[in-house]
Amino acid sequence: MQIYAATYLLPVNAPPVAGGALAVHRGRIAAVGTLADVRRVCDGTVREFPGSVIMPGLVNPHTHLELTHFPAWKIRKGIDYSPRTYVDWVIQVIKIRRALTTDELIHSVREGIRKSLECGTTMIGDILTDGSLAPLYHESPLSGRLFREALGRDPARCGALLKELGRDLETPPAGRLKSGLSPHAPHTLSARFMNDVVGLARERGVPTMIHLAESPEEEQFLYDTSGRIADLLYPFAGWENYLPAPGHASSAAYLDGLGVLDSSTTVVHAVQVTPADVDILKRRGVSVVLCPRSNDRLVVGKAPVALLKKAGLPLALGTDSLASNDSLSMWDEMRFLLREFPGHFSPEEVLEMATLGAARALHCEAEGGSLETGKRADFLVVKPSRLPGPENLTGAVLEESVVENIYLEGEPLVEEHTGWS
Repeated sequence: MQIYAATYLLPVNAPPVAGGALAVHRGRIAAVGTLADVRRVCDGTVREFPGSVIMPGLVNPHTHLELTHFPAWKIRKGIDYSPRTYVDWVIQVIKIRRALTTDELIHSVREGIRKSLECGTTMIGDILTDGSLAPLYHESPLSGRLFREALGRDPARCGALLKELGRDLETPPAGRLKSGLSPHAPHTLSARFMNDVVGLARERGVPTMIHLAESPEEEQFLYDTSGRIADLLYPFAGWENYLPAPGHASSAAYLDGLGVLDSSTTVVHAVQVTPADVDILKRRGVSVVLCPRSNDRLVVGKAPVALLKKAGLPLALGTDSLASNDSLSMWDEMRFLLREFPGHFSPEEVLEMATLGAARALHCEAEGGSLETGKRADFLVVKPSRLPGPENLTGAVLEESVVENIYLEGEPLVEEHTGWS
């Protein structure tokens, strides 16, 4: 058994502990408390980190690691331009995605895993389009959930993809990642296919993750089947013969009408939601992942955080992909959220959104997100530029810190141990 101690322990689920420590046994947290308390119940050598803080590994509940090399691909594929709207950006992504080889995708996923670990992310919720890439994740030390993506309007192709998803779920994933399904968005799946994918998820007992109300274009399309999604995106995707009838509903109301929202659903973005939409999400027990830097980059608006908080919706924070963000760093995302929405979130709330709240959005809170007995011993040792009292500790950690050590199942992350750093 090994004991790790620091000037402070920041459990997230409890107040900071001065002179804190945790004990690790067989990759799990065996005890948490002051060093004196932990030593009373656990025997083991002690490694101390003076002037530092021990905290949980960060959790990124929404990204697309397949797209990590997107900035380089734009240049190499000769598609390097600045999209003017959300739909222009989607079309650019599709153009680049169609031109990629399997080897390019493999290298991109591996780099995404490396970048995530490098900045202290130990658990992810990743959206995977190409199922053949799944073994890359299973070989990594990351925990969390891998959501196989589904989108489409053509009935024949949707039927074939549904069978593929069903086969994928028959065998539990290897490694540390659990399964999930991601019916992409209300405007990219037919109503039947959306119901089929969510029905499969419920049948197999896995959660779903859906992009919801990300842009004004989506809301316009769901209401009256007009706008740039109908005029540009559907023809580009070859879906011009599958335009749905006007729904005269918001995206949240549309999904609720299909009966696909429940406590196993996590929605991402929620930028364009109304009070009525938030009421739907609350009644159905849905969790929400905010991606403020991605929203800012794509100029789709800002999530109504005051409304979401007032409703008491479970909130988490994610980076989205490098197709719409500058980094995969949850540190960058937390700091941006505090700057973008001054006065709306305390540092403690923001850190919770990037750890325990994010783990809950993945339905993986039994494994990580906080320093609690029985959870995986995935933790960080960080050195803030200043060490104030416990009441201001979280703010100091988020303000400026250096990640000194990353531990996965109680073992330091080093190249010879994981092959990923």
